[in-house]
Amino acid sequence: MTIQERFNQWMTDFANDPETIRELESIRDDAREVEDRFYTELSFGTAGMRGVLGAGMNRMNKYNVRRATKGLAGYLKRNPEEARRGVVIAYDSRRFSAEFAKDTALVLCAEGVPVYLFDALRPVPVLSYAVRHLKAIAGVVITASHNPPQYNGYKVYGEDGAQVGPEAAEGITEVIRATKYTDCRLMDEQEALKSGLLKIIGNREVDDDYIAQVKTLSINPELLAREGAKLKIVYTPLHGSGNVPVRRLLKEIGLTNVSVVKEQEMPDPNFSTIKVPNPEDPGAYTLAFKLAEEVGATVIFATDPDCDRLGVAVKDGKGEWHLLTGNQIGCVMLHYILSGKQKAGTLPKDGAAVKSIVSTSLANRICERYGVAMFETLTGFKFIGEKIQQFMDRGDHTFLFGFEESYGFLSSTFVRDKDGVNASLLISEVACACMAEGITLYDRVQEIFREYGYYVEKVASTTLPGKDGLTKMKEIMASLRAEPPKELAGMKVTAVRDYLKGTRCAAGKEEPTGLPASDVLYFELENGCWVCIRPSGTEPKIKLYCNANAKDRETASRIAEELAKASQALMA
Repeated sequence: MTIQERFNQWMTDFANDPETIRELESIRDDAREVEDRFYTELSFGTAGMRGVLGAGMNRMNKYNVRRATKGLAGYLKRNPEEARRGVVIAYDSRRFSAEFAKDTALVLCAEGVPVYLFDALRPVPVLSYAVRHLKAIAGVVITASHNPPQYNGYKVYGEDGAQVGPEAAEGITEVIRATKYTDCRLMDEQEALKSGLLKIIGNREVDDDYIAQVKTLSINPELLAREGAKLKIVYTPLHGSGNVPVRRLLKEIGLTNVSVVKEQEMPDPNFSTIKVPNPEDPGAYTLAFKLAEEVGATVIFATDPDCDRLGVAVKDGKGEWHLLTGNQIGCVMLHYILSGKQKAGTLPKDGAAVKSIVSTSLANRICERYGVAMFETLTGFKFIGEKIQQFMDRGDHTFLFGFEESYGFLSSTFVRDKDGVNASLLISEVACACMAEGITLYDRVQEIFREYGYYVEKVASTTLPGKDGLTKMKEIMASLRAEPPKELAGMKVTAVRDYLKGTRCAAGKEEPTGLPASDVLYFELENGCWVCIRPSGTEPKIKLYCNANAKDRETASRIAEELAKASQALMA
């Protein structure tokens, strides 16, 4: 079908939906907008679906949600006995999240698949926990994580509590493609409740067990009991789902001196106090900095709308604030876990940590120091979740910690995705340990750098929206594959990893990467520096990661800047 035929089909199929028809009529004469909404379907992959809200095939709306859900139901019903275990559904504070969650539930019920639907917004880690806790076959979260307010998304989880892998995503996609929008029906809500197909998860049915489990992750509970009340924290949930569980957890572990940014406390789908609800963005902390100065806090926590990410700002000894990078937060947590367990005599001989390939190599150095194996995965926390399951199935390693540079952290095995609540506990404990020593959390980061070397990263992204943007991204990656650079910023490229081909080439020799196929290029450089380029899996962006290390901060920072400039010029 042509783009215009697809547009006309929607006008026909949804003629009884005045809101959708009005929106489509308003863009009828805008050829570029019609093309962007109908040149392709909103793709479903390992990260599910994510897109701008609106009418059209390439937009997040109730019709794409219903179609994706019917596809999920069809995939699950290939094994009817397993499908009867049901699907858990959660949602965050975004526009239409609650409505999309209910539509998801009622489509599944119409297909005969039982549903556990949370009664209010819940974080991603609670959903991940609930899938395993309730022995469900799958889970769905309606969220677009840290994206701008005009976005929403649909993430699918497997029975292990991790986001579905490539094989399952392709199986679901296959059924979606064979499904017409008009084939999707909803069961009446009261009928679904009466039949028992729809069960509403109340306030404490999963939450209490989840919080109790998170508390077991403390490395030194006595430290928290002794020092917790002294630590002054400012917390902002950025209008999202972390507000209740994070505050509850901190209170129950002894951190009673927590001030919450009132303007950002309650759910707000417009995220009206910030440009984007992203704890990586310094602008998200403006109100938190103000409150911290008023109450005398030395550390600030921020979680994103679905509370899978945690950002941390800390005050140094001179009274200046520093926003820690995801790599710094991950490494300070990793160091604390390993050193704490070693001191307590509980560090397992088969201990393992996991990080994504675009996360800092400093973590590898820390693991070497403590005799812990470090495993690397592709970007996407589902791959860390897969590693955890592999360790447990094989019995060959004990999982201790996993992280991604994009502010995702996990030290449990009962959750299989990034966990902002888990991370809040860990970083609180690190801060208390520092306070007990008379130093700041910022000081601890600097101590780690002095011991292992200064590691500095630069992450940049170029937004390339629409059909033309997708073409441009493919052209950039194809060009770099055809002619990979021999040097960057005066540093020799010592090896090229092409994760699409699954190869690592160094000194004329080729070996397998051992990881799944993915459109990622990774250039190893002299002195342990590296550059990685990949199209984003959730946004119309191509992302660039540059990591440098040196004996001093100034040199490492300079190298990172030079690598970023050289790499951006290469892509251009």
